[in-house]
Amino acid sequence: MSEDLSSAHPALVEMIRREILDSYDEELEQDLEESRLDALGPAEAHGALDRRFYFRELLRLQHELVRLQDWVQHHKLRVVVIFEGRDSAGKGGVIKRITQRLNPRVCRVAALPAPNERERTQWYFQRYAAHLPAAGEIVLFDRSWYNRAGVERVMGFCTEADVEEFFRSVPEFERMLVRSGIVLLKYWFSITDEEQALRFTMRITDPLKQWKLSPMDVESRRRWEDYTRAKEDMLARTHIPEAPWWVVEAVDKKRARLNCISHLLGQIPYGEVEHPPVHLPARVRHADYLRAPIPPEMHVPDRY
Repeated sequence: MSEDLSSAHPALVEMIRREILDSYDEELEQDLEESRLDALGPAEAHGALDRRFYFRELLRLQHELVRLQDWVQHHKLRVVVIFEGRDSAGKGGVIKRITQRLNPRVCRVAALPAPNERERTQWYFQRYAAHLPAAGEIVLFDRSWYNRAGVERVMGFCTEADVEEFFRSVPEFERMLVRSGIVLLKYWFSITDEEQALRFTMRITDPLKQWKLSPMDVESRRRWEDYTRAKEDMLARTHIPEAPWWVVEAVDKKRARLNCISHLLGQIPYGEVEHPPVHLPARVRHADYLRAPIPPEMHVPDRY
């Protein structure tokens, strides 16, 4: 990856170009409007999504997510969506697109840090249960209780006896959640060895993304095969009818986002929620009110 790009393999150059373009497009998404889409050119790479098509589909799916949010809130549903996968697989990217236009009081993200000393002495699922949704809420777990079957197992943070107890307990735990009325969805984001290496390298060289790469992430590169064995064991032993795993092919980030959001919308039947029309009331004015001036020293300087 350190060689001059002029002598690099064309496929590698294209992969790097794709990563840079994706970062640029990410900045556009926040304030994207339909009227701006025609100004965007299509993707240049063979087989890549047309950029206008991607943005239009993303906006359409986000509109549907708003409708789903209204339905969940109106019918007091409780929804849990788990996002798992290797480091840099794209979990955070799809979570960002799901939450981008939703109400954070309805749809929130649970991204738990490593357990503290007290949490390590609790029932394993206890700290995760505290983040489960109340009526009318959607909770997206950016990693979840499956840490035990992945990073904790591979890095030696728990014993094999702990892992076996987890595999005995998690199907019953999830069945209990589903029986209680929680809608539970589980997604695994799948990328190749080569794609992860590229994404890690891009993070190393991009000052705005270096924070995404932790020492644990770096160590995970060395233990790729250990993670693969752990993932295969996890999927085989926790893929249950009540809460099946869904695998998202995530080498192409844009396709992965659209595919995952579209699939999620298809798993929860929803419809239109009628909202009463909103009418702005007339502003009340008081003849004896005078607006007090704000002292100049309280103003933020106009530097731009």
